Amino acid sequence: MRPTLPTEFERNCADAAGAPDVYGEPMIRTQMDKGDWTILVTLAVIWGGAFLFIGVAVRHVPPLTYVWLRLSIAAIAMWLFLKVRRQPLGLPRHVWGSILLLALLNNALPFTLFGWGQTHIASGLAAILNATTPIWGVIVAHFLTRDERMTPRKIAGVLLGVGGVVTMIGPTLLANIGTDAVAQLACITASFSYALAAVWARRFKRLGLSPMSVTTGQLTAGAAIMLPMALIVDQPWTHPFPPLSAWGAIVALALMCTAFGYVLYFKLIDSAGATNALLVTLLVPPVAILLGTVFLGEVLAPQDFAGLALIALGLAAIDGRLLSAVSRRRRLRPAA
Repeated sequence: MRPTLPTEFERNCADAAGAPDVYGEPMIRTQMDKGDWTILVTLAVIWGGAFLFIGVAVRHVPPLTYVWLRLSIAAIAMWLFLKVRRQPLGLPRHVWGSILLLALLNNALPFTLFGWGQTHIASGLAAILNATTPIWGVIVAHFLTRDERMTPRKIAGVLLGVGGVVTMIGPTLLANIGTDAVAQLACITASFSYALAAVWARRFKRLGLSPMSVTTGQLTAGAAIMLPMALIVDQPWTHPFPPLSAWGAIVALALMCTAFGYVLYFKLIDSAGATNALLVTLLVPPVAILLGTVFLGEVLAPQDFAGLALIALGLAAIDGRLLSAVSRRRRLRPAA
Protein backbone atom coordinates (compact mmCIF):
# COMPACT_ATOMS: atom_id res chain seq x y z
CA MET A 1 0.00 0.00 0.00
CA ARG A 2 1.36 3.42 -0.95
CA PRO A 3 2.18 5.47 2.19
CA THR A 4 0.17 8.65 2.69
CA LEU A 5 2.27 11.78 2.53
CA PRO A 6 1.90 14.21 5.47
CA THR A 7 0.45 16.91 3.26
CA GLU A 8 -2.11 14.47 1.87
CA PHE A 9 -3.00 13.35 5.37
CA GLU A 10 -3.56 16.94 6.51
CA ARG A 11 -5.69 17.66 3.46
CA ASN A 12 -7.80 14.55 4.07
CA CYS A 13 -8.31 15.57 7.69
CA ALA A 14 -9.40 19.05 6.63
CA ASP A 15 -11.82 17.61 4.09
CA ALA A 16 -13.25 15.18 6.63
CA ALA A 17 -13.79 18.00 9.10
CA GLY A 18 -15.56 20.07 6.50
CA ALA A 19 -12.95 22.86 6.68
CA PRO A 20 -12.50 24.95 3.53
CA ASP A 21 -9.18 24.05 1.87
CA VAL A 22 -8.67 27.52 0.38
CA TYR A 23 -4.91 27.65 -0.04
CA GLY A 24 -3.71 24.06 -0.42
CA GLU A 25 -0.17 23.81 0.94
CA PRO A 26 0.71 25.80 4.08
CA MET A 27 2.08 29.13 2.92
CA ILE A 28 3.53 30.94 5.91
CA ARG A 29 5.79 30.72 8.93
CA THR A 30 3.85 30.34 12.17
CA GLN A 31 6.78 31.93 14.04
CA MET A 32 8.12 35.25 12.78
CA ASP A 33 11.83 35.66 12.08
CA LYS A 34 13.93 38.82 12.60
CA GLY A 35 12.94 40.23 9.23
CA ASP A 36 9.23 39.81 10.00
CA TRP A 37 9.62 41.49 13.38
CA THR A 38 11.52 44.37 11.77
CA ILE A 39 8.65 44.94 9.35
CA LEU A 40 6.09 44.67 12.17
CA VAL A 41 7.84 47.28 14.32
CA THR A 42 8.37 49.58 11.31
CA LEU A 43 4.66 49.37 10.51
CA ALA A 44 3.80 50.14 14.12
CA VAL A 45 5.95 53.29 13.99
CA ILE A 46 4.42 54.36 10.65
CA TRP A 47 0.85 53.69 11.72
CA GLY A 48 1.38 54.95 15.27
CA GLY A 49 0.77 58.50 14.07
CA ALA A 50 -2.11 57.63 11.73
CA PHE A 51 -4.90 58.29 14.24
CA LEU A 52 -3.43 61.72 14.98
CA PHE A 53 -3.32 62.56 11.26
CA ILE A 54 -6.87 61.27 10.75
CA GLY A 55 -8.09 63.44 13.62
CA VAL A 56 -6.54 66.51 11.98
CA ALA A 57 -7.86 65.66 8.50
CA VAL A 58 -11.51 64.97 9.37
CA ARG A 59 -11.84 68.22 11.30
CA HIS A 60 -11.60 70.07 7.98
CA VAL A 61 -12.48 67.52 5.28
CA PRO A 62 -15.66 65.38 5.10
CA PRO A 63 -14.87 61.69 5.80
CA LEU A 64 -15.63 60.30 2.33
CA THR A 65 -13.66 63.07 0.62
CA TYR A 66 -10.75 62.56 3.02
CA VAL A 67 -10.65 58.83 2.16
CA TRP A 68 -10.79 59.54 -1.59
CA LEU A 69 -7.95 62.07 -1.35
CA ARG A 70 -5.85 59.73 0.79
CA LEU A 71 -6.29 56.80 -1.61
CA SER A 72 -5.87 58.90 -4.76
CA ILE A 73 -2.62 60.52 -3.62
CA ALA A 74 -1.28 57.14 -2.49
CA ALA A 75 -2.26 55.48 -5.80
CA ILE A 76 -0.60 58.24 -7.85
CA ALA A 77 2.56 57.88 -5.76
CA MET A 78 2.64 54.11 -6.36
CA TRP A 79 2.13 54.50 -10.14
CA LEU A 80 4.94 57.07 -10.29
CA PHE A 81 7.22 54.77 -8.31
CA LEU A 82 6.54 51.87 -10.67
CA LYS A 83 7.20 54.13 -13.66
CA VAL A 84 10.51 55.35 -12.24
CA ARG A 85 11.57 51.76 -11.66
CA ARG A 86 10.23 50.80 -15.12
CA GLN A 87 8.28 48.02 -13.46
CA PRO A 88 4.98 46.91 -15.01
CA LEU A 89 1.92 46.61 -12.79
CA GLY A 90 1.72 42.91 -13.58
CA LEU A 91 -1.90 42.35 -12.52
CA PRO A 92 -3.74 40.01 -14.92
CA ARG A 93 -7.29 40.94 -15.84
CA HIS A 94 -8.81 38.01 -13.96
CA VAL A 95 -7.44 39.18 -10.56
CA TRP A 96 -9.06 42.61 -10.63
CA GLY A 97 -12.25 41.29 -9.05
CA SER A 98 -10.20 40.06 -6.09
CA ILE A 99 -8.30 43.36 -5.99
CA LEU A 100 -11.58 45.29 -5.94
CA LEU A 101 -12.85 43.27 -2.97
CA LEU A 102 -9.51 43.78 -1.20
CA ALA A 103 -9.77 47.54 -1.76
CA LEU A 104 -13.28 47.54 -0.31
CA LEU A 105 -12.35 45.50 2.77
CA ASN A 106 -8.92 47.02 3.42
CA ASN A 107 -9.35 50.66 2.36
CA ALA A 108 -12.73 52.05 1.39
CA LEU A 109 -14.84 50.57 4.20
CA PRO A 110 -12.48 50.77 7.21
CA PHE A 111 -10.97 54.15 6.27
CA THR A 112 -14.46 55.62 5.96
CA LEU A 113 -15.73 54.06 9.20
CA PHE A 114 -12.70 55.17 11.23
CA GLY A 115 -12.77 58.62 9.64
CA TRP A 116 -16.45 59.07 10.46
CA GLY A 117 -16.05 57.47 13.89
CA GLN A 118 -13.31 59.90 14.88
CA THR A 119 -15.65 62.81 14.28
CA HIS A 120 -17.63 61.50 17.27
CA ILE A 121 -15.14 59.74 19.58
CA ALA A 122 -11.57 60.38 20.75
CA SER A 123 -8.60 59.06 18.79
CA GLY A 124 -7.43 57.05 21.81
CA LEU A 125 -10.74 55.24 22.06
CA ALA A 126 -10.62 54.54 18.31
CA ALA A 127 -7.16 53.02 18.85
CA ILE A 128 -8.57 50.71 21.54
CA LEU A 129 -11.29 49.53 19.18
CA ASN A 130 -8.77 49.12 16.36
CA ALA A 131 -6.75 46.86 18.66
CA THR A 132 -9.57 44.28 18.52
CA THR A 133 -8.41 43.47 14.95
CA PRO A 134 -6.09 40.57 15.99
CA ILE A 135 -9.00 38.92 17.83
CA TRP A 136 -11.10 39.05 14.67
CA GLY A 137 -8.04 37.92 12.72
CA VAL A 138 -7.55 34.79 14.84
CA ILE A 139 -11.25 33.90 14.43
CA VAL A 140 -11.45 34.61 10.67
CA ALA A 141 -8.16 32.83 9.89
CA HIS A 142 -9.29 29.79 11.89
CA PHE A 143 -12.35 29.28 9.70
CA LEU A 144 -10.95 30.36 6.32
CA THR A 145 -7.42 28.91 6.31
CA ARG A 146 -5.74 25.57 7.03
CA ASP A 147 -2.42 26.81 8.40
CA GLU A 148 -3.52 29.59 10.77
CA ARG A 149 -5.84 27.69 13.08
CA MET A 150 -6.91 29.02 16.46
CA THR A 151 -4.87 27.73 19.41
CA PRO A 152 -5.09 28.44 23.16
CA ARG A 153 -1.68 30.12 22.90
CA LYS A 154 -2.85 32.53 20.20
CA ILE A 155 -6.06 33.36 22.03
CA ALA A 156 -4.22 33.99 25.30
CA GLY A 157 -1.65 36.16 23.50
CA VAL A 158 -4.28 38.29 21.79
CA LEU A 159 -6.23 38.80 25.02
CA LEU A 160 -3.02 39.78 26.85
CA GLY A 161 -2.20 42.27 24.10
CA VAL A 162 -5.64 43.86 24.11
CA GLY A 163 -5.47 44.02 27.92
CA GLY A 164 -2.18 45.90 27.58
CA VAL A 165 -3.70 48.39 25.15
CA VAL A 166 -6.66 48.99 27.44
CA THR A 167 -4.31 49.45 30.41
CA MET A 168 -2.21 52.01 28.53
CA ILE A 169 -5.12 54.09 27.30
CA GLY A 170 -6.48 54.17 30.84
CA PRO A 171 -9.86 54.17 32.58
CA THR A 172 -10.73 57.73 31.56
CA LEU A 173 -11.29 56.84 27.93
CA LEU A 174 -12.80 53.47 28.83
CA ALA A 175 -15.47 55.32 30.77
CA ASN A 176 -16.67 56.72 27.44
CA ILE A 177 -17.47 53.23 26.09
CA GLY A 178 -21.23 53.06 25.75
CA THR A 179 -21.62 56.67 24.68
CA ASP A 180 -21.57 57.36 20.95
CA ALA A 181 -22.32 53.67 20.49
CA VAL A 182 -22.86 53.95 16.72
CA ALA A 183 -19.41 55.48 16.20
CA GLN A 184 -17.83 52.77 18.33
CA LEU A 185 -19.70 50.08 16.41
CA ALA A 186 -18.39 51.64 13.18
CA CYS A 187 -14.78 51.30 14.43
CA ILE A 188 -15.35 47.68 15.49
CA THR A 189 -16.85 46.92 12.08
CA ALA A 190 -13.77 48.50 10.47
CA SER A 191 -11.51 46.27 12.57
CA PHE A 192 -13.45 43.18 11.45
CA SER A 193 -13.10 44.36 7.85
CA TYR A 194 -9.32 44.62 8.27
CA ALA A 195 -9.25 41.01 9.52
CA LEU A 196 -11.22 39.77 6.51
CA ALA A 197 -8.92 41.71 4.18
CA ALA A 198 -5.76 40.24 5.73
CA VAL A 199 -6.98 36.68 5.09
CA TRP A 200 -8.22 37.59 1.60
CA ALA A 201 -4.81 39.09 0.73
CA ARG A 202 -3.08 35.73 1.25
CA ARG A 203 -4.30 34.53 -2.16
CA PHE A 204 -2.08 36.98 -4.04
CA LYS A 205 1.12 35.21 -2.97
CA ARG A 206 -0.21 31.96 -4.43
CA LEU A 207 -0.85 33.85 -7.68
CA GLY A 208 2.77 35.06 -7.74
CA LEU A 209 1.89 38.78 -7.42
CA SER A 210 4.32 41.13 -5.70
CA PRO A 211 3.29 43.29 -2.71
CA MET A 212 4.14 46.37 -4.83
CA SER A 213 1.65 45.38 -7.53
CA VAL A 214 -1.07 44.39 -5.05
CA THR A 215 -0.67 47.69 -3.19
CA THR A 216 -0.90 49.75 -6.40
CA GLY A 217 -3.93 47.85 -7.64
CA GLN A 218 -5.68 48.03 -4.27
CA LEU A 219 -5.17 51.78 -3.89
CA THR A 220 -6.27 52.47 -7.48
CA ALA A 221 -9.43 50.40 -7.02
CA GLY A 222 -10.11 52.02 -3.66
CA ALA A 223 -9.85 55.54 -5.12
CA ALA A 224 -12.24 54.52 -7.91
CA ILE A 225 -14.74 53.21 -5.35
CA MET A 226 -14.60 56.36 -3.24
CA LEU A 227 -14.81 58.98 -6.01
CA PRO A 228 -18.56 58.70 -6.79
CA MET A 229 -19.40 58.26 -3.10
CA ALA A 230 -17.52 61.44 -2.16
CA LEU A 231 -19.10 63.43 -5.00
CA ILE A 232 -22.66 62.27 -4.25
CA VAL A 233 -22.64 62.31 -0.44
CA ASP A 234 -20.08 64.94 0.59
CA GLN A 235 -20.35 67.32 -2.39
CA PRO A 236 -16.86 68.64 -1.53
CA TRP A 237 -17.24 71.79 -3.64
CA THR A 238 -19.77 73.05 -1.07
CA HIS A 239 -17.17 72.97 1.75
CA PRO A 240 -14.41 75.51 2.49
CA PHE A 241 -10.97 74.79 1.06
CA PRO A 242 -9.00 72.77 3.67
CA PRO A 243 -6.14 74.52 5.51
CA LEU A 244 -2.51 73.56 5.05
CA SER A 245 -2.54 71.44 8.22
CA ALA A 246 -5.29 69.22 6.82
CA TRP A 247 -3.46 68.80 3.49
CA GLY A 248 -0.25 67.94 5.32
CA ALA A 249 -2.06 65.28 7.38
CA ILE A 250 -3.70 63.76 4.28
CA VAL A 251 -0.43 63.68 2.31
CA ALA A 252 1.37 62.05 5.25
CA LEU A 253 -1.42 59.48 5.54
CA ALA A 254 -1.31 58.81 1.80
CA LEU A 255 2.43 58.47 1.27
CA MET A 256 3.70 56.97 4.52
CA CYS A 257 0.74 55.30 6.24
CA THR A 258 -0.94 54.04 3.07
CA ALA A 259 1.38 53.59 0.08
CA PHE A 260 4.59 52.63 1.87
CA GLY A 261 2.79 51.05 4.81
CA TYR A 262 0.73 48.65 2.69
CA VAL A 263 3.75 47.49 0.69
CA LEU A 264 5.33 46.41 3.98
CA TYR A 265 2.03 44.99 5.25
CA PHE A 266 1.43 42.72 2.24
CA LYS A 267 5.06 41.61 2.38
CA LEU A 268 4.51 40.60 6.01
CA ILE A 269 1.30 38.72 5.15
CA ASP A 270 3.20 36.84 2.42
CA SER A 271 5.86 35.65 4.85
CA ALA A 272 4.20 35.44 8.28
CA GLY A 273 0.48 35.14 7.56
CA ALA A 274 -2.60 37.17 8.39
CA THR A 275 -2.73 36.44 12.13
CA ASN A 276 0.86 37.58 12.74
CA ALA A 277 0.53 40.62 10.46
CA LEU A 278 -2.51 41.85 12.38
CA LEU A 279 -0.43 42.03 15.56
CA VAL A 280 0.63 45.48 14.38
CA THR A 281 -2.68 46.86 15.68
CA LEU A 282 -1.60 45.93 19.21
CA LEU A 283 1.62 47.91 18.82
CA VAL A 284 0.07 51.06 17.33
CA PRO A 285 -1.36 52.57 20.59
CA PRO A 286 1.85 52.17 22.64
CA VAL A 287 3.92 53.52 19.75
CA ALA A 288 1.60 56.53 19.57
CA ILE A 289 2.13 57.13 23.29
CA LEU A 290 5.90 56.77 22.95
CA LEU A 291 5.96 59.16 20.00
CA GLY A 292 4.05 61.67 22.12
CA THR A 293 6.66 61.29 24.85
CA VAL A 294 9.58 61.82 22.47
CA PHE A 295 8.23 64.59 20.25
CA LEU A 296 5.62 66.32 22.42
CA GLY A 297 7.23 66.01 25.85
CA GLU A 298 4.37 63.91 27.23
CA VAL A 299 5.13 61.90 30.37
CA LEU A 300 4.62 58.13 30.54
CA ALA A 301 2.34 57.11 33.41
CA PRO A 302 2.79 53.90 35.45
CA GLN A 303 -0.06 52.22 33.58
CA ASP A 304 1.82 52.79 30.32
CA PHE A 305 4.69 50.60 31.50
CA ALA A 306 2.23 47.98 32.77
CA GLY A 307 0.47 48.02 29.41
CA LEU A 308 3.75 47.62 27.52
CA ALA A 309 4.58 44.59 29.69
CA LEU A 310 1.22 42.96 28.91
CA ILE A 311 1.63 43.62 25.19
CA ALA A 312 5.14 42.12 25.27
CA LEU A 313 3.79 39.01 27.01
CA GLY A 314 0.98 38.75 24.47
CA LEU A 315 3.35 39.00 21.51
CA ALA A 316 5.67 36.42 23.08
CA ALA A 317 2.73 34.04 23.59
CA ILE A 318 1.55 34.37 19.99
CA ASP A 319 5.06 34.08 18.54
CA GLY A 320 5.70 30.98 20.64
CA ARG A 321 9.50 30.81 20.46
CA LEU A 322 10.12 32.10 23.99
CA LEU A 323 7.61 29.67 25.49
CA SER A 324 9.08 26.81 23.43
CA ALA A 325 12.60 27.65 24.63
CA VAL A 326 11.46 27.71 28.28
CA SER A 327 9.62 24.42 27.87
CA ARG A 328 12.60 22.83 26.14
CA ARG A 329 14.95 24.00 28.91
CA ARG A 330 12.68 22.50 31.54
CA ARG A 331 12.64 19.14 29.73
CA LEU A 332 16.43 19.13 29.49
CA ARG A 333 16.94 20.08 33.14
CA PRO A 334 18.24 17.03 35.06
CA ALA A 335 15.98 15.65 37.77
CA ALA A 336 17.10 16.31 41.34
